[in-house]
Amino acid sequence: MEKDFLESRLNINRRKFLSRLSLGIGSVALGSLLIPDLFSGNGADSEADFIPGIPNFAPKAKRVIYLFQDGAPSQLESFDYKPKLREMMGQELPASVRGNQILTGMTAKQASFPLVGSFYDFKQYGESGAYVSDLFPHIGKIADDICIIRSMNTDAINHDPALTFFQTGAQQGNRPSMGSWVSYGLGSENKNLPAFTVLLSKGKGNGQGVYSKLWSNGFLDSIHQGVQFSSGENPILYLNDPEGLNRHERRKMLDNLAALNDINYKQFGDPEINAKIQQYEMAYRMQTAVPEIMDVSKESDDIVKMYGPDCLVPGTYAANCLLARKLSENGVRFVQLYHQGWDQHSNLPQEMAGQAKDVDQASAALVTDLKQRGLLDETLVIWGGEFGRTNYSQGKLEKANYGRDHHPRCFSIWMAGGGIKPGLVYGESDEFGYNIVKDPVHVHDFHATMLNQLGIDHKKLTFKSLGRRYRLTDVAGNVIKGIIA
Repeated sequence: MEKDFLESRLNINRRKFLSRLSLGIGSVALGSLLIPDLFSGNGADSEADFIPGIPNFAPKAKRVIYLFQDGAPSQLESFDYKPKLREMMGQELPASVRGNQILTGMTAKQASFPLVGSFYDFKQYGESGAYVSDLFPHIGKIADDICIIRSMNTDAINHDPALTFFQTGAQQGNRPSMGSWVSYGLGSENKNLPAFTVLLSKGKGNGQGVYSKLWSNGFLDSIHQGVQFSSGENPILYLNDPEGLNRHERRKMLDNLAALNDINYKQFGDPEINAKIQQYEMAYRMQTAVPEIMDVSKESDDIVKMYGPDCLVPGTYAANCLLARKLSENGVRFVQLYHQGWDQHSNLPQEMAGQAKDVDQASAALVTDLKQRGLLDETLVIWGGEFGRTNYSQGKLEKANYGRDHHPRCFSIWMAGGGIKPGLVYGESDEFGYNIVKDPVHVHDFHATMLNQLGIDHKKLTFKSLGRRYRLTDVAGNVIKGIIA
């Protein structure tokens, strides 16, 4: 009876289960068929065709490192070269180009919209000939290892909804983060570490805040929430044993607590009780695994030189990039970095130069480091923010000082590894850098493609909550086949 119940809850039969295992996916543990999902009153739907822990098809990537640039870096000073804007410096943005684009309250009442070209020059790099700003010389040197997408677009024009949209697939809160969806879909590769971790850093520029709803599990079981690492003496709060409690006593306490929780589960059937048991056990195992991963003293001088001296300073972007590599190579499925400070509404030339200096070397080093370790092919690296920046100046335009407002209609990100075509520039904006003229990529398309590289059909990765089946891509999204190797 119990066996029949479990099979019906997961829409699973032996033939389907064995066919999935025959995909050559390697170390898929039966333990990743998470108990809370099997018994949840919401959970997997009998109409769904996804088994938690088992990909839909052979994956090209095993894990993701997302270098999120919070605040939205300008594409016009980074990866989308527009000489036309320099030629027309100070001239009015043509009404035919602007069209019916909604503006923020910060520029909607401006009397004019003077075009402004990049203060910084661009160069072509590698065999691909990709144009990259002089602010990012290290990333330029890995141009043949990355895929630059210049046709990203989103629905939101303000930071909070746009950031939430990129992370969860919805502009409102209380939805699972993309890292939580990956944790739910694939589980962890390392029983001693969580499937989803979060690292925070802050640059020299004007910052936008980040908040725990961005790495929330939403309606998924709480074991899928992102685990935040801090730069303090204790990288994970409340992980250490209280003073006077040894490992033997801690083990005995957890065993007794698990027994009590099991009694409660049998009485109430609440799946969160089982989730809490798993969290306690994970915390116990992490007490041994985390200190070793956080220790960078064994990294070679060449590695330190590659990432830059800041990689030895906890909490910096460079240190988090190095830590991301260590977490990823130890089996963490989804490593999420947030680097704050990219909100340049004024004084963009100076502020963005400082921000770029923070991230350029370490971002390129991460890709190079993964590549030399043979890990890049199985690790998808993503770099980008929540939207782009306007081609006109916000406020007064000066020769060496200007700002740019929010622009969701087109912007740039880049991806590397994980089965993505290297040395590719995909998509195109118009000569004003305002509208997309070729191969648009929406946020839902981006999510669908990321899941595809992990072996997941985005239309099948669903979870039923409050009577409705949800997915990361909502009711939209197409895999961008043109960027897949």
